[in-house]
Amino acid sequence: MPIASTSHLPRPKTLEAWVKQLDDLALPVAQANHARVRAALNDSRRSLRDIADMMQDSPALVLSVLREANQHSHGITEPAESLEVALNRLGLARTEVLLNRLPAKQAQEVPQAYRQLILISQHATQQANGLFASRLARLWQDIHLGSLLFLAPLWPLALAHPKLLEEWELRVIHKGESSRTVELELFGVKLLDLCQALATVWRLPVWVTRGYTVLIKERREWVKALRIARENHDPLQQQRDMDANADLQRWFNQPANTVLMGNGLALAAQQAWNSPHCLRWELLSSLYLQQSMDQTQQQVHQNAASSARQHAADDLWHPAQALLWPWDFRRISNGHEPAAAPSADDLQRWRKLCADMLVEPSPFNNAMHLISTARDALVASGMQRVMLLMPDKNTGLLRVHQLAGLGAENAALQFQIKDSKVLERLLAQPTQLRLTPANHAQFAALLPPAFKTLFKGQHLLIRSLSCNGKVLILAIADQGGSPMSEITVQAFAKTSQCVERALVNFTQLKSTGRAKPV
Repeated sequence: MPIASTSHLPRPKTLEAWVKQLDDLALPVAQANHARVRAALNDSRRSLRDIADMMQDSPALVLSVLREANQHSHGITEPAESLEVALNRLGLARTEVLLNRLPAKQAQEVPQAYRQLILISQHATQQANGLFASRLARLWQDIHLGSLLFLAPLWPLALAHPKLLEEWELRVIHKGESSRTVELELFGVKLLDLCQALATVWRLPVWVTRGYTVLIKERREWVKALRIARENHDPLQQQRDMDANADLQRWFNQPANTVLMGNGLALAAQQAWNSPHCLRWELLSSLYLQQSMDQTQQQVHQNAASSARQHAADDLWHPAQALLWPWDFRRISNGHEPAAAPSADDLQRWRKLCADMLVEPSPFNNAMHLISTARDALVASGMQRVMLLMPDKNTGLLRVHQLAGLGAENAALQFQIKDSKVLERLLAQPTQLRLTPANHAQFAALLPPAFKTLFKGQHLLIRSLSCNGKVLILAIADQGGSPMSEITVQAFAKTSQCVERALVNFTQLKSTGRAKPV
């Protein structure tokens, strides 16, 4: 299995490029689990079943072992249907080699989006096991493994590009934007197509690949089943409707559909228990189990509580928490909460950078050195996306000079100042513009389209910085589109003042001939 670092990975644009990048990543394993499994592999008293059971606590390790076993199957055409079979194919020695290649990390070293997605998969497994495994006892291993790994193609995506998945959640789940539009904009491909492609490359259990085929090509059957499920007040009529459509009945009662329902319930519950999405999956599960909606909901809630007892973490959201709230309460997404204030370490670094800019005579050798320090100070103050531009009086263009939190491909951007009335005003005299939901529509329409593409959200700070009455720099910054922390807003203003003072000091130094030109 290839191993690649997740730092500074480019954003692929095609399905093939995505599959290649994500297939090359090694998923991190919690240090405690890593050490426990390593000890078990070297303990001759442990059976394969013991080792497999121990690995279940680390879904990333389960996936890695299955992938490795399926890639080195020595002519065996069927993918391993259980972790024990995969271990038997690999052997203990090769399993230990694989374990040594996987990074062992503490939770705080791993992106939260990745750990949150792992938690959702564990919740989905609890739902599928609790609802369906006892009814289909001979298939419990297929239900368990399929439900645990159904979202596995998204795990490396959350590891490599956590901000993209967080933005997808904010825009699709919480703001109700079209999933197709958002996915093509963020990823260049549809997520279901990417998941299906990776599941096929990894040779995941057939119920996983079957589930993606259903979601992509057989949605009409789900809609037909849902119409019947909505008649839950009359179970006899439901049964008559199913009996009248033998093809739909055969399709719906496939055991592989339990994997979809378990994951559908876990994903929908992330938003709210009484959301339309959650209700749909509960209705479908109720129809599959041929029991009342009340019974199904009770089981679903009990399964969630059981999952939370086993897998909840302080910094992750588990839907079982919402079962304690009034029914109509909603969890506020990160995109609607104020962004986090800078940490104590970040503020200390910010103070040092600002102090450096205030030193007299100016310590900067050239203007680019000064501007890069200004960028670093804004990032230390809590800003997640920063763009610093400078006007060119000869061409009438506004050119990008420094970036943070934005793709390197945007470093060559330039804008015609005369094409935007807001830019003209900002560059005419020192001005600060703070965009909020109250004024976003008014001002965003007057900004260059690229600004709106790069700085998605309705919370943005734009300030023109001057030296001796002449605007030299335009600073644009936000906290990922979320409502801004007031500490960061205040730090932005103070940083701007420091930059302006540094520009004056630098200009004085330049007039003596000691500073280097840009």
